[in-house]
Amino acid sequence: MTKTISLACGNGGEENNELISKVFYKAFKNEILDKSEDAAIIHNGELAFSTDSFTVSPLFFAGADIGKLAVCGTCNDLAMMGAKPKYLTCSVIIEEGFETRELERIVRSMKKELEINGAIVVSGDTKVVPRGSVDKIFINTSGIGEVIKKGISSNNITKDDVIIINRDVGCHGAAIFVAREGIEMSSSLKSDCESLYPQVKALLDAGIKITAMRDATRGGVSAVLNEWSRQSNVCIEVEEESIPVSDEVKGICEMLGFEAASLANEGTFVLAVNHEDAPRAVEILKTFESCSRATIIAKVTDTHPKKVVLNSSWGTSRFLDTPSGELLPRIC
Repeated sequence: MTKTISLACGNGGEENNELISKVFYKAFKNEILDKSEDAAIIHNGELAFSTDSFTVSPLFFAGADIGKLAVCGTCNDLAMMGAKPKYLTCSVIIEEGFETRELERIVRSMKKELEINGAIVVSGDTKVVPRGSVDKIFINTSGIGEVIKKGISSNNITKDDVIIINRDVGCHGAAIFVAREGIEMSSSLKSDCESLYPQVKALLDAGIKITAMRDATRGGVSAVLNEWSRQSNVCIEVEEESIPVSDEVKGICEMLGFEAASLANEGTFVLAVNHEDAPRAVEILKTFESCSRATIIAKVTDTHPKKVVLNSSWGTSRFLDTPSGELLPRIC
């Protein structure tokens, strides 16, 4: 563990995992926290509880803004545990001099996304700090959801499961980079930021046998699959060509040396589904406009326990490791 905190400690990858395990988990250790899920399952399995903080730069970008991000982020974490988002808190730290009309715009985005989830804000806090103390505005949202499907856990993945992704990867990270650098692109690239509960509800209503779900935020799909392989002591074998990536994201990755599977997302989630239900799950996801490229990307084996293997179209294989370093700071 390093003596000082670096930006890489917030990237969702190796450094972030080390910080969490050696500082926070060490101090707060308990059986609920040890499950390391997107949200804690509490109150005899009836409720899910989650919290998240948002510090994106810039605040407004193609497809979303920090307000939409704040509601989607927490509601999606609840949805990933099979819970319907119900109640949120909203705490904001605002820099002196921040424009009121921009704050109102952010709050309108939050209101719209709350309506999509059928959730309400029931408590909050506001702090205003001197100019320079924060970068414009930081938002924290915590949420409670009603569990409608029990037993969903990333600790229970087996060889009976296959891995599905709901859409193309890396759009959020790429869109933030383009907005931050002022790059003009003649394309429709935008963040994938979206509330995922409607998609999850459709799968659960259809009786799909879901073992685990995880939204691929910081660290992207690579981080999720590595966490799952370790938590369930399995090997996840990914077919590289099956991972959907848009041409715009491919172009940015080739230009900067990024790996699309490691870029951040805000409306992309990964599912471990019983192999018998997988084709039907893909069909259901494809009924949503943003999920036209939903597909099976991997199988679960015991070839290399606690590892993720990436199989190329050339017949070669390599380990897909948890991302390290900091690709893009302050993306969510």
